[in-house]
Amino acid sequence: MTALGGRRWPEVGAAVLAVPIGATEQHGPHLPLDTDTTIAAELCRRLAARVPDLLVAPALPYGSSGEHAGFPGTLSIGRRALELVLVELARSADHFRGVVFVNGHGGNLVPLRDAVRLLRSEGRRVLAWSPSGSPDDTHAGRRETSVLLRLRPADVRSDVAEPGNTAPLSELMERLARDGVRAVSANGVLGDPAGASAAEGERLLTSWTESLVSAVHRWQAGDVTLAGGTHGQ
Repeated sequence: MTALGGRRWPEVGAAVLAVPIGATEQHGPHLPLDTDTTIAAELCRRLAARVPDLLVAPALPYGSSGEHAGFPGTLSIGRRALELVLVELARSADHFRGVVFVNGHGGNLVPLRDAVRLLRSEGRRVLAWSPSGSPDDTHAGRRETSVLLRLRPADVRSDVAEPGNTAPLSELMERLARDGVRAVSANGVLGDPAGASAAEGERLLTSWTESLVSAVHRWQAGDVTLAGGTHGQ
């Protein structure tokens, strides 16, 4: 059993703790609100299958999602609160051999980076990792739709899937940061889910898992190139 929540305290031992960091936010008209949390939790599950003595904590289902506030169902605790939650959570985990934050939401990157820097300045062993992606497919597009078709196909409404704004994120960021996602995409999609498939979702999960496992192995070996904030995306 690799799930921390299913163990009793004498069974924990000297393990590394992986914490899935997700979000509860709109993912277009076709994907569920917990898409990011689902992906982060699955990557942690696959990581635990590959790395010995690693336990997976219950996922954190709320993140910094204020940019999606214009859509019903989005729940956000904001950047500052998320940073504080991650710092205190890692501080409480000193009996583990280290903490790996596996992040599924781009809006969490800044508070996650800041939390990791503070924790490392305190001498704690922490790693943050996020999956890589394409600048014109950043939210509820082909990648995330493919992954959800692989993991939770019954929760994907392919009949209402439609393209959103497919411009590169760099072109949208200024207005998105100022006015939110709704100002740049009426349906909340940044990308195009057309062509998504469960097979592509499995390929993405496999690729991301390889990257995550590699990062954790290098971190465990003391790779100084991982001394920054987040890795992956």
